[in-house]
Amino acid sequence: MLRNRTTFPRRILTALVRSRRGNVIVPFAFLLPVFLAMTGLGFEGAHWYQTEQSMQNAADAAAIAAATNATSTYAREAKAVAAQYGYVDGASNVVVTTSNSAACPSGANQCYSVNIKAPVRLIFAQLVGYTGDTKVGSAAAQLVSAQAVAIQATSPRTYCLVALAASGTSPAIRTNGAPKADLTGCSVMSNTDADCNGHNLKATYGDAAGTSSGCGATQTSKVKPITDPYAGLASNIPPDPCSSYAQIPAKKSGTPLPSGNKLSGTVNWTGNQTICGDLQLTGDVTLTGSDLVLVIENGQLDTNGYTIKTASGAAATIVFSGDNSGSYTHAPTGGGTIDITAPTSGAWSGVAMYQDPDLTSGVDVSAAGNSPTWNITGLVYLPNAGVTFSGAVNKSSNGQSCFVMVADNITINGTGSILSTGGCSKAGLNMPQNQVPSRGQLVA
Repeated sequence: MLRNRTTFPRRILTALVRSRRGNVIVPFAFLLPVFLAMTGLGFEGAHWYQTEQSMQNAADAAAIAAATNATSTYAREAKAVAAQYGYVDGASNVVVTTSNSAACPSGANQCYSVNIKAPVRLIFAQLVGYTGDTKVGSAAAQLVSAQAVAIQATSPRTYCLVALAASGTSPAIRTNGAPKADLTGCSVMSNTDADCNGHNLKATYGDAAGTSSGCGATQTSKVKPITDPYAGLASNIPPDPCSSYAQIPAKKSGTPLPSGNKLSGTVNWTGNQTICGDLQLTGDVTLTGSDLVLVIENGQLDTNGYTIKTASGAAATIVFSGDNSGSYTHAPTGGGTIDITAPTSGAWSGVAMYQDPDLTSGVDVSAAGNSPTWNITGLVYLPNAGVTFSGAVNKSSNGQSCFVMVADNITINGTGSILSTGGCSKAGLNMPQNQVPSRGQLVA
């Protein structure tokens, strides 16, 4: 009995020593802290990654906002957008820095950058001895950052009214009231300010190199000035063959115009035709020739209450040329109607009326679209003229729906209106175009 009592514990101990089922307990006890640390680091790394991604999204959006704003308030705009993502500059150790002179991939220094930095507290990483690179109070933390770079993109915009403002006139586009003005489907551009009081002209866009105020349903200021796209056409004006220039007498007792300076009836002119001095209609005129270039040297086109019209299939460009001496008028005058279609090809494609850009005197038009009435398909180019636009411009009887006017400065009064310009491509006219600021675009 005693022998059995002493051998029983021995058998149990022998069985435990021989058993292998408990061999993993000791190694597991040593590896458990490492396993917990690695698991913790995994969770903490995922948290860092999510924070960095969130921060990058905020930086991207803020940089785009800054570039889109592109004004002196760009930094405020960028920080406001970053705050919407939860990164408030100066709060909870968050730092948001901005610049409007960051390096662009192209090499220029006109990009907008946003950098966001914020600390993330460490918990599990400390189990393996990592204490981060900063502190939040006395707690270890890792600094996480994100940066984005954007540039203000541009998009093309075409115009039916352009004020070149070479004279420095500002505002170069203006109106006072003009409640019936209608430039629907048209956009306008001023190389200085644009100021429309009481009526936006129903224009789609009102752009200005200076300040755009009231002109257009959408107004854009600080647009790059537009370059004169038609000045080069002056090289197509033929040499002046005139030795003298007949003028309409100021009094009935004056010398009357010679017959060569009077026009009426059906006229089958083609190519270049030059009038030396004033051209006066003495009856309605129908031009039947194709691609007529009617050059009036040191003179006006006095419609005299009559209509000058291009027939179906005909086309004409009226050119005012000459010099700035004397008291010449280089513009259309009189009542009646100008009803012409510009050619759709050739050197004067799309051009209905053209003032030589060298002319600076006698070029103003005081009642455009009204006296005479303008029914014109094509471009009216008056680069140094002050134009008062007070009538309604319709398409020519035999042309497309297309009208563009380029002048030095434009005042819109009363019922100044322009038909739709949707037919300019078919009319052979490349409308004046400018690159205008649009939404910011990420570049880095």
